[in-house]
Amino acid sequence: MRIARLGCLLLLFGCSVTAQAKMVRHAVVWSQGGVHFHSVLIYDDATPAKRPGLLMVPNWYGVNAAAIKKAEMIAGRRYVILLTDMYGQHVRPASTAQAQLAVKPLYGDRTLMRKRMAAALGQLKAQATKAPIDLHRLAAIGFCFGGSAVLDLARSGAAIAAVVSFHGALTTDNPALARHIKARVLAMNGADDTWTMPDVGKFMDEMRGSPADWEFVVLGHAQHCFTEVGENSPGCRYDAAASARSYRLMHDWLAHAFAGTP
Repeated sequence: MRIARLGCLLLLFGCSVTAQAKMVRHAVVWSQGGVHFHSVLIYDDATPAKRPGLLMVPNWYGVNAAAIKKAEMIAGRRYVILLTDMYGQHVRPASTAQAQLAVKPLYGDRTLMRKRMAAALGQLKAQATKAPIDLHRLAAIGFCFGGSAVLDLARSGAAIAAVVSFHGALTTDNPALARHIKARVLAMNGADDTWTMPDVGKFMDEMRGSPADWEFVVLGHAQHCFTEVGENSPGCRYDAAASARSYRLMHDWLAHAFAGTP
């Protein structure tokens, strides 16, 4: 009877510890070029074990409730994620028109985009003193506009293991930058994405001229925005099957990149 009671107590204690574990959100702020950025560090504190750090750039709506929810889903207990503000703390688009205005300066000045990505990567590394980040396992992931941003981070020669772009624009201002790529590059786009697929040929030529271990995946019948829950407009539509498949590919790509295996 005492053993049974002890077992119940241990079970209850274990449940209480699990219940106390939570998804942590910490504000991470910095300034660059007179602009103040407000990003969010996200991870599960259920275990103090060090895990890979991911720089995550959301779609063109930037850091908002939907992006935080997505970052928490991806982070789970696998990763520590810095959800990155690319616009500045006072720019939070609430409509398509506002989002178009927000991304325009960065698409128009890719050097500026790369500088902001480099600063964000530095901030992710700096969080290793506060969060369980393994600095030997760093990568970047991005969605739509964020996919463009992480590809530009790779082109800058950032010393990270991998980048993963989901339905991101594939264009670049300078294809020759690809020779600097150190990260393993995975880009995933929908076969019916009329916004990005016209650029596939140039992107593949760019990657062929790089030293990168790269892969371009076309997801059948998927349109732009296939991971964006709730999107359902012409040319931009959530696709649950394509989304789930792309996340599985991401986890596999990152695991091999961190392990140093093909």
